[in-house]
Amino acid sequence: MRPEHQVLLASVGAAVRRLREERAFTRRELAQKSGVSERFLADLESGEGNISVARLQDVSRALGTSAGELLFSAQHERSDRRIVALVGLRGAGKSTIGQALANRLRVPFVELDALVEKEAGIPLSAIFQLHGEAYYRRLAREVLTRFLAETDAAVVATGGGIVTDPGSFKLLQKRCRTVWLQATPEDHWKRVLAQGDVRPSAASPHAQEELAALLKAREPLYAQAELSVDTSRVGINGAVAEIARQVA
Repeated sequence: MRPEHQVLLASVGAAVRRLREERAFTRRELAQKSGVSERFLADLESGEGNISVARLQDVSRALGTSAGELLFSAQHERSDRRIVALVGLRGAGKSTIGQALANRLRVPFVELDALVEKEAGIPLSAIFQLHGEAYYRRLAREVLTRFLAETDAAVVATGGGIVTDPGSFKLLQKRCRTVWLQATPEDHWKRVLAQGDVRPSAASPHAQEELAALLKAREPLYAQAELSVDTSRVGINGAVAEIARQVA
């Protein structure tokens, strides 16, 4: 499914859920009123159900609206959002700068990996160990889709490898002001050590060289972000001020 379709379905699902909750309907009650199964409604509200126009009209009527009005509401909610997405390798300063930037812009600060952990019910390290990277990427994309559909304004710190998942990165580029937090390999490494990163790459005897090589390989992808800030040059406060000025 194309990324823009994922966002639209998530927006429609969020609109259905909001209307259902406003009318104090349980999902079972809405299923009875609309003739759409409770299981499909759950998929629809989570952004995973690709509903037909006819069935959407049934659900809309049960909610006291029309399919056209519901779609208009979903599209309007998507078009008026102010989300800044920070991208960059581990040690770029996404968490520190992201929190300070969110405070300055007076919007929530969210770490995408924290949302993924909450969804999975286990720490990020356990997700990789038990299920592997492909599972993490798929789950992160699903979580990101819902987040973008439900969020009006925020600063979000993304995982370092999100740019290697074309679907997720396209979602970010379409829905957010993307900002690449640049840094020298040396600064990346110092910050990773300060964070106490114990993932396998950090435990390798060649971890510093591997991180530098990874940064070089991903730079062309990070460079596709709308904005970029050299955190090694301007520091944390300077980065926050520069990003705030550019996204205002």
